Amino acid sequence: MKQNIIHISLTVAALTATMAMCASTAGSTAPNNTTEFSTVVSPPVPKTLKFAGENFSFDRTDMYERLDRELSQLAYTHSSTMLMLKRANRLFPVMAPILKQNGVPEDMVYLACIESTLNQRAYSPAKAAGIWQFIPSTAKQYGLEVNDYVDERYNIEKATAAAARYLRSAYRKYGNWESAMASYNGGQGRISTELEAQLADSAFDLYLVEETTRYVYRIFAAKILMENPAKYGFKIKPDQFYTPLAYTTETVTSTIDNLPQWAKEHGTDYAMLREFNPWIRAKSLPVAAGKSYQIKIPKKQWMSKSSQKLTKHQLYNPDWSI
Repeated sequence: MKQNIIHISLTVAALTATMAMCASTAGSTAPNNTTEFSTVVSPPVPKTLKFAGENFSFDRTDMYERLDRELSQLAYTHSSTMLMLKRANRLFPVMAPILKQNGVPEDMVYLACIESTLNQRAYSPAKAAGIWQFIPSTAKQYGLEVNDYVDERYNIEKATAAAARYLRSAYRKYGNWESAMASYNGGQGRISTELEAQLADSAFDLYLVEETTRYVYRIFAAKILMENPAKYGFKIKPDQFYTPLAYTTETVTSTIDNLPQWAKEHGTDYAMLREFNPWIRAKSLPVAAGKSYQIKIPKKQWMSKSSQKLTKHQLYNPDWSI
């Protein structure tokens, strides 16, 4: 037994010495034992920005620093920002005209970017849903249907029109877009109360909770980066952007008891039906008398990525691509 213990001790000692020698040898291959880091560049902050037809200056120190923070975060949140850019090519052509038709600047598409990174399935712990992140009560207030079968917060066209109605109403109330946008995050009650209590006319001059303070600058940062992604390190080829949906539309005026079967009869499947119509929330669709729904049915050619070769000039914004 004693001999075995001595043998084990000698073996352990030998292994320890060998490991120490290897570590010493490995360390000697790196000159001066230095560590290399990847280069981190501070994103450029513009002096001014034209947004919603107005020129905003960031010469004021606090405004500069707030925009710098949001640009830095957006530029280095690589996967989320890159996906947002790719989705924008599909969604901006739908959203921008609806905003314009409703009397709201097209730049408000960037508010949706901050709300959801343009993820159509976005759902928050506060039960806000869809690209525009409406909570159920506000959605219903602005004309959207929300129930177990239909949730129009996920209907890109109807939700965008509802968001436009909200923003137009807020702009009329406050007289400037920064306060209207801040109210989208903090609520009109809170913004109105604080403007009065703090003797201010603009959300830029309010002391608010951090999330609402940051909100408008995050929207500005989205526009700045997304108008020139390569400047901020995002190099995406034209064909890597997502193509607009291609579909036919079926008007439904009576109840569909079995949507998977209905989808098959219309040349698609239930999974793709839900992808193109995320407002559908169940496997059946009750339709009340006098009501109708527009269901998008994907075209077969859209299902083939290889048949949809995008070029730079086919993008919503050609400057997005390298």
